[in-house]
Amino acid sequence: MRVKPKKRLGQNFLADGNIRHKIIAACEFGPDDSVLEIGAGQGEMTGLIAGQVKQVYALELDYGLAGLLKNNLAEIKNLEIINQDVLKFDFKSFLKNIKGKITVFGNIPYYITTPIIERLLENREKIKVAYLTVQKEFAQRVVAGPGSKQFGSLSCFLQYFTQAQIKFIISKGSFWPRPKVDSCLLELKMREAPAVKVKDEDYFFKIIRAGFNQRRKTLRNSLKEVINRETLDLFFQKYNIKENIRPEQLSLEQFAGLANMV
Repeated sequence: MRVKPKKRLGQNFLADGNIRHKIIAACEFGPDDSVLEIGAGQGEMTGLIAGQVKQVYALELDYGLAGLLKNNLAEIKNLEIINQDVLKFDFKSFLKNIKGKITVFGNIPYYITTPIIERLLENREKIKVAYLTVQKEFAQRVVAGPGSKQFGSLSCFLQYFTQAQIKFIISKGSFWPRPKVDSCLLELKMREAPAVKVKDEDYFFKIIRAGFNQRRKTLRNSLKEVINRETLDLFFQKYNIKENIRPEQLSLEQFAGLANMV
């Protein structure tokens, strides 16, 4: 049975069987893993994942699709269908009952990519890794390094908490209906400890946001409302940085160094 995708839910089903198997090969699923699948859709990936792991919890918002999954995949004993919205899902209660850390997988709607990832990071202590199909441009921003046009506050935020890697690009022709842009499989491995040490995490991110909110300006001008001139002078001297440097040229370590000086 071919289900008509709902545009209001951002549904784009992965129709290419070769890509499905390529994704399974790229994800490091193990026989002892418990997997939370976000947006199970018609279950094309669900069944493949279930064959690789100990348990799958398939989260699906669409009531009709959740019913279809229960009928079509009834023979899979290590599968539980959960008919809920991922943005309202009680992660803490769910993860409390999971032994060890869980792996997350999802072909997620583009328009809620950031809020979904934020929810995962809020519960990162119980998550080992997340494999997500996202817009290619979004993933390029996530993995970007200092000096590139894509490097920004999103890059800093996710690289602080995770080890991010683009596994491979997925052509827009692999989905139905066909989206306007290509996607990719993004791997986010949760770090045991943040990438850099900071004294005040909130202030660290405040500096990063202030810097990238006005990225066309120099670092000095973009941060003049949050850091005094004397501290910036000391920072430039300590790290041997030119005073006309722009925010996107600073590394995560240098942002941490600046935050810790204040």
